[in-house]
Amino acid sequence: MEKRNLYLKTTPVDEAIAIYLKAIKEIWSPIYETIPVTASLNRVTRHAIFAKYCSPLFNASAMDGIAVNSEKTIGANEATPIDLELGVDFKVVDTGDPINPPYDAVIMAEDLIDIGVENKVRIVSAASSWQHIRSIGEDIVVGEMLLPSNHKIRPIDISVLLSAGILEVEVIKCSEVAIFPTGTEIIEPTEEPKEGDIIESNSRMFENMITLLGGIPHRFPTIEDDYDKIKEKIKEATEKYDMVIVNAGSSAGTEDYTVHVLRELGQVLIHGVAIKPGKPVILAIVNNKPVIGLPGYPVSAYIGFENFVIPVINMFSGQAKDKTNEVEAVITKRLVSSLKHKEYVRVKVGSVGGKIVAAPLARGAGAAMSLVRADGFCVIDQNSEGVEAGEKVKIELYRSLQEIENTVVVIGSHDLILDVIGDMMPNTHPNTFVSSTHVGSMGGLMALMRKEAHMAPIHLLDEKTGEYNINYIKRMFKDPMALIKGVGRIQGLIVKKGNPLHIQGIDDLKNHRFVNRQRGAGTRLLFDYKLMEMGISPDEIKGYDREASTHMAVAALVGSNSADVGMGIQSAAKAMDLDFIPIGEEEYDFAIPQTYLDLPIIQSFLDVLKSEKFKERLQELGGYSLNRIGEIQLLREEV
Repeated sequence: MEKRNLYLKTTPVDEAIAIYLKAIKEIWSPIYETIPVTASLNRVTRHAIFAKYCSPLFNASAMDGIAVNSEKTIGANEATPIDLELGVDFKVVDTGDPINPPYDAVIMAEDLIDIGVENKVRIVSAASSWQHIRSIGEDIVVGEMLLPSNHKIRPIDISVLLSAGILEVEVIKCSEVAIFPTGTEIIEPTEEPKEGDIIESNSRMFENMITLLGGIPHRFPTIEDDYDKIKEKIKEATEKYDMVIVNAGSSAGTEDYTVHVLRELGQVLIHGVAIKPGKPVILAIVNNKPVIGLPGYPVSAYIGFENFVIPVINMFSGQAKDKTNEVEAVITKRLVSSLKHKEYVRVKVGSVGGKIVAAPLARGAGAAMSLVRADGFCVIDQNSEGVEAGEKVKIELYRSLQEIENTVVVIGSHDLILDVIGDMMPNTHPNTFVSSTHVGSMGGLMALMRKEAHMAPIHLLDEKTGEYNINYIKRMFKDPMALIKGVGRIQGLIVKKGNPLHIQGIDDLKNHRFVNRQRGAGTRLLFDYKLMEMGISPDEIKGYDREASTHMAVAALVGSNSADVGMGIQSAAKAMDLDFIPIGEEEYDFAIPQTYLDLPIIQSFLDVLKSEKFKERLQELGGYSLNRIGEIQLLREEV
């Protein structure tokens, strides 16, 4: 009587895959290759990728119309219209055309009045400076992180990479997987079946599943139930391919040879798992390559592939399991929408305090980076005027719920260190992520009050005490709060290389084009404090009302000659190869409710913040002091 396979035990699924992945990690290391960006769809980045060029490359018209000098339109209204002459007061522009001095605004074609005089138009409202103009670097800024490491490249990512001047990318090499159907009774679909024959189809399913996962399948003809032939083919495949799948022959039949072959060639870690259907799964290692035996029944084969092959391929590619999900989330900002359209609003999504929250990103048609940054879409149906802040909405997710729940939601002031932490987190703490949205320090504290974020990066100077951050938190919050100490940042004036205008300080700004930060930003509060200290009115600063949402955007505008000077941090000036005039050092910290401090994702964030590797990255950026980084101050309401 021929010997049958016996299962000594059936291992729980999670335990089985944990044992298997641990064994593979001890013998496996990723292989990388450099490929053209145009051929990089669904490939996984090795390193973070940074922009070579700005987008737009120049100040560009956002509308069809005319470019004007806004000062020449002052006073225009219905009672006192102003007539403009072509070549003297305006030039005709189409969407995307460059806008250069002396022009600093665009008036839409539909807002122009034809007075019947050749080369002349009439306007009945003044144009504000920089209206309907896309500033250089509005979407992408030189040196900005476009994609993090271990990122699966999507079609929109390819577009953004090319727009930013990136032509090649280093990626993880695709896994090559050998697939062997087995069984004397198995025939090809092209053959005419007779009694006892089974048409082979599982291997074709595996081929396509591997392709969807980004691997390269190699399907071979069926091997008959012959011990030596099965042994020969598996041995050859493990010498050439990254992984081997053997289909059928893994059960307890007298001709199920696979487990015996694998024990002779290598090590069988698992034979039999506690899953129904699909119990007879074999997890083995041969020649330092994973070899998986899957059952022959189609449903069992599929379930085995989902549970055991996919985790291995995802580990090879550096990616978590990718599934599309729809969830209900609380929207953090009021969204007004037209009744005429069904609108897809890009959102960042996180799980805070047991609820899913969705923060809308830029809605402009030219904001391609909002697609890259998005975790999903909030879909506003036609005939809806929008949704109110705090309302529950349906979100179509790009990411899995597990990733969302393992994401630190950071809303507040912008700094380059957030990109660095976001890049390091998944590498040092697998499957842990950072989602950062830049709304300014006060905006971040308001998000904390609404329980829409785990922490808020802030740098708020108390004008009375000269102290940073603590008094603002104490005044605004009743619940126990904490302050995670971040970095000392050098704030100052970003000016052109060589400082050709010889700007020495804030008192030199009155005669130069200034670009400010948005209202609520800590940098703007510091600038206002300095103006008040010097007795300078904001009205005396040309460009005080012109806002940029990040330090890098300020640097890009100065570097492109769209502004002469702007307030920002030293690291942004260094990244854009500009000069910098220090104004003073400030404290850039993280406000956080005490109840969140013990969360595993926050502990992972702290580990990165205090790590030597992170400090080395900051030294490369320049402009930071690290004396108290990672310290935690518990703040209690004063009695």
